[in-house]
Amino acid sequence: MPRHWDHGLVGPARRIAEIDHSPLRVVAGPGTGKTFALIRRAARLLREGAPPHRILACTFTRTAARDLRRELSQLGITGANRVHAGTIHALCFGILSKAEVLEITGRSPRPLLDFEIRFLLQDLSSDQLGGIRDLGKRLHAFNAAWARLQSDEPGWPIDPIDRNFHTALLSWLIFHQAMLIGELVPETLRYLRNNPLSPDRRAYDHVLVDEYQDLNRAEQEVLDLLATVASLSVVGDEDQSIYSFKFAHPDGIATFDQTHPDTHDEVLSECRRCPTLIVEMANTLISHNRIRQPRQLCCCEQNPAGEALVVQWRNYEEEAEGVAEFIRQRIADGSVDAGRVLVLSPRRQFGYAVRDALTRKAVNAHSFFYEEALDGNPKNYSNCHAQMAFTLLTLLANQNDRVALRCWSGFGSPTLRKAGWSVLIRYCEDTGDAPYEILHRLSAGELSIRGTQQLVERFNHLQDLLNNLRGLSGQNLVDALFPVNQAWAVSLRILTGRLDENDFDAEALRDSLRVSITQPELPTDVEYVRIMSLHKSKGLTADLVVIVVCIDGLIPLVEGDTAAERDRSLEEQRRLFYVAVTRTTNTLVLSSVAELPRDLAHRIGARVRGGTGRNANTIASRFLSELGPILPASVRGDTIW
Repeated sequence: MPRHWDHGLVGPARRIAEIDHSPLRVVAGPGTGKTFALIRRAARLLREGAPPHRILACTFTRTAARDLRRELSQLGITGANRVHAGTIHALCFGILSKAEVLEITGRSPRPLLDFEIRFLLQDLSSDQLGGIRDLGKRLHAFNAAWARLQSDEPGWPIDPIDRNFHTALLSWLIFHQAMLIGELVPETLRYLRNNPLSPDRRAYDHVLVDEYQDLNRAEQEVLDLLATVASLSVVGDEDQSIYSFKFAHPDGIATFDQTHPDTHDEVLSECRRCPTLIVEMANTLISHNRIRQPRQLCCCEQNPAGEALVVQWRNYEEEAEGVAEFIRQRIADGSVDAGRVLVLSPRRQFGYAVRDALTRKAVNAHSFFYEEALDGNPKNYSNCHAQMAFTLLTLLANQNDRVALRCWSGFGSPTLRKAGWSVLIRYCEDTGDAPYEILHRLSAGELSIRGTQQLVERFNHLQDLLNNLRGLSGQNLVDALFPVNQAWAVSLRILTGRLDENDFDAEALRDSLRVSITQPELPTDVEYVRIMSLHKSKGLTADLVVIVVCIDGLIPLVEGDTAAERDRSLEEQRRLFYVAVTRTTNTLVLSSVAELPRDLAHRIGARVRGGTGRNANTIASRFLSELGPILPASVRGDTIW
């Protein structure tokens, strides 16, 4: 049955729906129905005769966009399914494609994956531009159109080193015929700013934006330009701003009224999701953040009291077994369905351990760390198998893929063979020839270039592997690239199951994996336990939420070179924990471990202390004490059943 458009529309929700063309800011805490209010505003506009194609509803993730489209289609209003709903990056790609901006400027939309960016940074590192860490920070600033702060105006870099980096970065990307995914927004911003007569600046009458606090200044500026002749409505919550690594700031929504005169404000503070116990703990936790507007969530009268458990285990293997048994028992006694269980982990290794333990207990579980499926140090052959296999697939699909060829040439070298690749690039730029062609001629002995011998050896090895793979398709291709008995291949094999056809070729397999890794979608209506990162849980709800490995040094993981940077990092980590604990509708389990293997702690960046032999000591997260006196005392894990 279609949902009636004004069902349950009372109080703030009704006012939100009825606001005129003034800018609208809705500050909405977790579980307060902000998406409901946004959808009802769209419904009101449609009922009043607004053309559906002139309504833009912008979301932060593909999952949110999918859910929004589904909700709109169920309104029972003619044309609701024609409202333009999607992510900011999809919107920007559509604008650039329609205007043929990339073709005109000579850019290729081939996206760089995270592991491929490591090769880019290695090639750009120098005494003048800095090392890998500094370049990584500048890269994030580049993707935010150099607006590092909410007060910065997106545009061209001012700092001389930023300018030199900007020039060198574009030169590398253009030669390698690739783009950063984050470039879509700055490119769109430049296009819209420089072309005031563009029809895209007059394409919408109403622009609705969800999760506004997660957008950086460049993204916000793009939406402002798209709302040149349109009403702008934004929904968000500074307490749920968790993406500072892309220069999103909580003051993005806090200062909205300062840049949008005559803003009408509404506040949604009644949490309809979380039990009374969780709301009280969440309020106490987030009150420790100093940089925020003082406000609190309140509970609906019908919300349950809720349940919270705080447990500690000796190590993460015991934790995985214990948490899995707790979940199994809760499912077995009918307390919860598997699809209503959410396990959140600060690192994939701990999530995988819980998943495997659940599987051994015949509980259906899936992990969602796909963006980490290609993790590994490309300098070390022993832990970059997934990267090499995907690169091999990319070259099988297109032997002239310059980024993939660059990566293949560098795998396993302490310097990623930066010097040899630099020599090859200079030769190609002088002659206009493609890298693959030059390497082929070098391999055949038709050409000699000093300093490229190691690249030729890698190229010859590549040819042998490609010859063995040519002609394979479908599952045979998957098995050859991602062997069934290899742990590093598990996530990639799961992702290949999403292909619709059975006899797919290398190009279809590459494209499917690339989309799944760079634009993951999280299923909401499922029949299995979901296991993922705290970041990824944003927007999800479950009856039972378990947060594992709640240890200081991971939750929170405080970073920064200065005291001010560390303070900001701590506040964002607290917001992330706030998001995580408010996913539950009934039961919350906070689990920690007393020790971690020292080598694992080093690999994942966990901050540990002391200990003996192979194991280092840990302590439970400081955030536990910030949940207030209502939090139950922590107990040994083996006492929870």
